[in-house]
Amino acid sequence: MNCRILFLISAIFLLPDSATAGATQPTDFNKKLSEFAHRMANKHGLKLQFLQQQFAKIEYRQDIIDAMNRPAEHKPWHEYRPIFVTAERADGGVEFLKKNRQILQKAEKKWGVPAEIITAIIGVETRYGGFTGRHRVLDALSTLAFAYPKRGAFFEKQLEQFLLLAQEQQIDMQTAKGSYAGAIGMPQFIPGSYRSYAVDFDNDGRIDLWNSKADIIGSVAHYFQRHGWKNGEEIVLPLKGEADIHHFEPVKLKKPDTRIADFRIAGFQLDSSINNKTLAYLVELEQPETKEYWAGLNNFYVITRYNHSNLYAMAVYQLSQLIDAKLPTRSELLDY
Repeated sequence: MNCRILFLISAIFLLPDSATAGATQPTDFNKKLSEFAHRMANKHGLKLQFLQQQFAKIEYRQDIIDAMNRPAEHKPWHEYRPIFVTAERADGGVEFLKKNRQILQKAEKKWGVPAEIITAIIGVETRYGGFTGRHRVLDALSTLAFAYPKRGAFFEKQLEQFLLLAQEQQIDMQTAKGSYAGAIGMPQFIPGSYRSYAVDFDNDGRIDLWNSKADIIGSVAHYFQRHGWKNGEEIVLPLKGEADIHHFEPVKLKKPDTRIADFRIAGFQLDSSINNKTLAYLVELEQPETKEYWAGLNNFYVITRYNHSNLYAMAVYQLSQLIDAKLPTRSELLDY
């Protein structure tokens, strides 16, 4: 979530059974773990002996390193979309929404995020809780913190956050499982996002993103609201017609900074009701023999704050549209 880079959809992809823990373990891995334990004890007042006991059971995972080097977001759109935007996943979304309609309604009213968007996030992440990850979070974060240099600093920070989270929420560090990148629970929050944005929406005194549907739904909605979701605004717009795109920067993730008027001037055709002053950015999606273009608006950008990928955001959006199309009337389902 903020920095949700590489981890939220990770739970979806099963890793090879042949992968072995401990393979080619770096010679300084255990030394780095020991040094980290001492830093955490000094910084946070955690008991060093307890940390050493926990860390003694950590396993280096080469399969996690391998998985990080082949993220699904590197696929072209025409291969990525069929993984997530399916009739089966849409049917699952309808079922999830019906079962949890009162919680979704409450979250939508409080934070302004549509029920179908919240549902689609959970559907893309873990198939509505069907697969929340098979890797021990402690193994995953330790491996990435101390054996994956290009993202080591980020994952070391997440390992620190996990230690604090486990203490705060009474999480058993030895049994907690998640994605290969350490994302946790049904909505796949990284530990830092768990501590910053997750909410106790069922008011039981604990935030449980594995089992409490209220906490799960409320946390996703709160995350979106905190990252700038605008209630009632469009998310993304199809761009039709022949256009000169040389002055645009497709694919790159950035805040919307181009006026809709400029898309029209370039030759794109858009819904006439969209104000020329509205800001967007060009989203380029690769099809087998061509490319399709969309205008990503503020709410589309907000989805990319959950996972930093235009492909991910588009999959969430299109799955939410499939779910919405299969629902009874909105007023009937959500009691509006």
